[in-house]
Amino acid sequence: MGDPVGKRVRRHWLKRTGQTVVMISLVSGLVAFVGNGKQVELTVEGRTSAVQTYGGTVEEILAKAGVPLGPHDAVIPARTAEVPDGAAIEVRRAQEIDLVLDGVRSTHPTTARTVADLLAELGLARTAEVSLPPATALSAVDSAITIRTQKRVTLTVGGTTSVRTTSSVWLPELLAEAGIALGAEDRISVPASTAVIDGLGVKITRITSKATRTLTEPIAFPSVETEDPGLRRGERKVTVEGIDGERTSVYAVRLEDGREVSRRLLSRKVTREPVSEEIAVGTRPAAKPRPTPAPAKERDRPAGGPAPQGNVWAALADCESGGNWSISSGNGYYGGLQFSRSSWLGAGGGKYAPLPHLASPAEQIATAEVLKGNGGWGHWPSCASKLGLR
Repeated sequence: MGDPVGKRVRRHWLKRTGQTVVMISLVSGLVAFVGNGKQVELTVEGRTSAVQTYGGTVEEILAKAGVPLGPHDAVIPARTAEVPDGAAIEVRRAQEIDLVLDGVRSTHPTTARTVADLLAELGLARTAEVSLPPATALSAVDSAITIRTQKRVTLTVGGTTSVRTTSSVWLPELLAEAGIALGAEDRISVPASTAVIDGLGVKITRITSKATRTLTEPIAFPSVETEDPGLRRGERKVTVEGIDGERTSVYAVRLEDGREVSRRLLSRKVTREPVSEEIAVGTRPAAKPRPTPAPAKERDRPAGGPAPQGNVWAALADCESGGNWSISSGNGYYGGLQFSRSSWLGAGGGKYAPLPHLASPAEQIATAEVLKGNGGWGHWPSCASKLGLR
């Protein structure tokens, strides 16, 4: 018969031994499990905690840590990056911000923390006008943020061009800012509803269609001729000087930028009547020429010159004046034989007419005879030489 006590002792030892083996196996596995884990510092929205994890990439670690990611959330390092032991992971939750950017409303997801960060994220200069201070935390914003950017625009008004910088959003606001009022007839190059963008050009043409313009125009005087038997045929004498009249016209004009582009006659009246020029026209027949005087005596002839033969005075007149006995050339010489006023009067021609061209050819010849008697043909040096008279 066996020993019952010994059997109980052996069964107890075997049970304890089995339990010990199981515990050793569990502890060995736990040690191995812990030895393969990673200690990671995880920061989510500013709150930091230590995480024991066994993932390989950032995305895996966050999934095992129960941290969901939205499509616009920012993760540092990148979601696919491998994470070493002791690494730090930061998650920034994106929030949707209502924006009104230069008049256009939109919803913008962002991980920026302040208004200044948002401007930087949008690539906007700090000169942009914002409805909130730059340091404002976006987490505290519960209404739309209005942002106005600076734009350079060119304005041409009434022909004058200027360049200005503005934060205006719509054209009416820009014009009001620039102190520009549109007239009822003014023409603008872009629609009034135009949004103001950088580089915009606007031309405003000032139009005036109710202006009037008064013009004074001359009226040429007429000439009236009256026959005068007291004057010889071919003679004309102005008895009344003509005076131009005046006509005043009023026009309705259309102006564009101050320049007249069209006109329409409103009224016209004569404000001063012209005075007619009156001319007396001679009808008295010319006097018959006197007989040609006999040739001068031998002692009266110029030395070396033959005595005048035939109608020498007619030939001399042809040379001096082209045979025009009534010419007044304006050079101080008159008549067919081109007397000066002093020689005419000195030879007694004043008894016929005040000036030679007003006397008949016969009277001019008679006076020339007197003049020749005191100085010979030298009074007509050029033509007398051509005719062989000297």
